[in-house]
Amino acid sequence: MKAIAATRIFDELPPMDDVLARKVTVLGSTGSIGVNTLDVVTHVRKLHGANALPVAALTAGDNVKLLVQQALAVRPELAVIGNEDLFGELKQGLAGSGVEVAAGRDALIQAGARHSDFVMVAIMGAAAIEPALAAIRRGGVVALANKECVVAAGAVFRDAIESSGAQVLPVDSEHNAIFQVLGSGDASEADLVTITASGGPFREWSLERMRAATVEEAVAHPNWAMGRKISLDSATLMNKGLELIEAHYLFALPPDKLSVVVHPQSIVHCLVSYEDGTTMAHLSAPDMRTPIAHALGWPRRIPSPSRRLDLTKLGSLVFHPPAHDRFPALNLAIDSMRSGGLAPTVLNAANEIAVQAFLDHRIGFLDIPRVVAQALDRDVGSNGIAGDLESVLGTDARARIVAEEICQRVSA
Repeated sequence: MKAIAATRIFDELPPMDDVLARKVTVLGSTGSIGVNTLDVVTHVRKLHGANALPVAALTAGDNVKLLVQQALAVRPELAVIGNEDLFGELKQGLAGSGVEVAAGRDALIQAGARHSDFVMVAIMGAAAIEPALAAIRRGGVVALANKECVVAAGAVFRDAIESSGAQVLPVDSEHNAIFQVLGSGDASEADLVTITASGGPFREWSLERMRAATVEEAVAHPNWAMGRKISLDSATLMNKGLELIEAHYLFALPPDKLSVVVHPQSIVHCLVSYEDGTTMAHLSAPDMRTPIAHALGWPRRIPSPSRRLDLTKLGSLVFHPPAHDRFPALNLAIDSMRSGGLAPTVLNAANEIAVQAFLDHRIGFLDIPRVVAQALDRDVGSNGIAGDLESVLGTDARARIVAEEICQRVSA
């Protein structure tokens, strides 16, 4: 299996002026990753001038007010709102600004394919698959901050990268850390790659206590400022399972070379162990602007407003194994990774439905992994081969229907 993550090695680093002149597209600019990306862009412009990191396009799903504010601040060539009903508000908000406007699903995909030197894929969930693929098929540098599209369509992404020659950079803090530790992205010499988990807000909770967990408690991540979906995935540890599958595809790592360790401080993001007994770790403060800046500047380093790490203030770093019995979502993801094919597609789709059902107060917290497990047991195509986009999207759609039916039974 070939890796998805970039493996290009530079004999000579590009001039910093060339890095600062890169045209940037942000798909999903109003989410937490998108906001942090533009924060880094703004920081770089304060230090290097208003023309640094020009913006080709910004896209959003429904948050038209923030999209208008962002577009007026960074002046992209194009602003796209996914919800067509909000096109009039977007057009009015950017009237006279010189920013081109568009709306709808096709416009989002076209934004991904628009000429740009760097595309940040920050759209949440499987909705990112087609825009991300459009960016990859055009070539260039694509930064993936969305794990779900790799989980659901890893083989499709790998084939598209091989055809286009695109360079894919991981932005998830753990995978960006692995990428940096490995240097070239080649994991062939690694004996074991371990990604860390904070353990989420329920790390020390009993099953009985988790059964009564509220939405507000579940999305209150102890370390990271993230969106509600990823915060909830962190609470179930599904997020860590999805990250294992993502690492499997990004770095062509077999399942037996991947592991998870709970690290409550979220300072160490990965550990890479080699056959000679060496283990190398990547450390940084829990701030997504750090991996975002790394991707924006790659293969050079650019300034970031992210928090700096002071180990003397921490005093100690703690590590312990995950509690598989209390967090079955992690087991479901590991089993899906080992099964391969379209099993991860079903896992991801069912999880998105179950998470939303919990956020809507229709099912309980412990029902989330139960819904996913039952969806995986149903015949929705998880045993198929994830060889083309049509198969992936078809399986994803069927899994969502089945998962919603299961949610309705659970909530009845």
